[in-house]
Amino acid sequence: MANGSPVTRPRFEEALASWKALLRLHGVPEGVRWIFDENLCFEKDPSNPAGYRLGYQILFTPPPAEAEQIAYEHFTEFDAPIVFYRVGSSQGRSVCLLLSDKWFDAKGEPEGFTRRGDWQILFRLGAKEEIEEIKDRARWEHRLLRDRPLHDLDFCMTLQAIHETLAHGRVLTAYDRYALKLMHVWRRLLGKPE
Repeated sequence: MANGSPVTRPRFEEALASWKALLRLHGVPEGVRWIFDENLCFEKDPSNPAGYRLGYQILFTPPPAEAEQIAYEHFTEFDAPIVFYRVGSSQGRSVCLLLSDKWFDAKGEPEGFTRRGDWQILFRLGAKEEIEEIKDRARWEHRLLRDRPLHDLDFCMTLQAIHETLAHGRVLTAYDRYALKLMHVWRRLLGKPE
């Protein structure tokens, strides 16, 4: 941080209350639907200057209860801004993600971010437009995963990391994931139940 002052992150409930107050102040739904990386659906859209449109789905990969709190607590472990990011409205609720990375250090009002420096938290209200909930499995399976420009949303947490935290108490390293796979293969070879 530029000013060198200490950062005290609030509890998730306090940060969420500030987020909802900001949503209410700007006339967008304060009810929140949290989504994660696997819920995002970028699709090609020739009519859009960016070349893609954004939707979301929660039908095929639903987030578990309290996933947003797990993501927030994980992000508080790092010296990078946490971002409460709204991508639009759907069914009377704000569709939001939690993001975190040093990428957001320089973000501010010109890019649509409201800074809460003492917390090292940013809030981005996004557009007031509706975002489509994708319910067609083929559309979700054929979403753009590569060959699209880097986007703020590329810094969100994955549901895989949420599930690892629920199962193991932390996000696993690549080595941990490899070791677990190897252990399962070894048990199958030995004929032992998992």
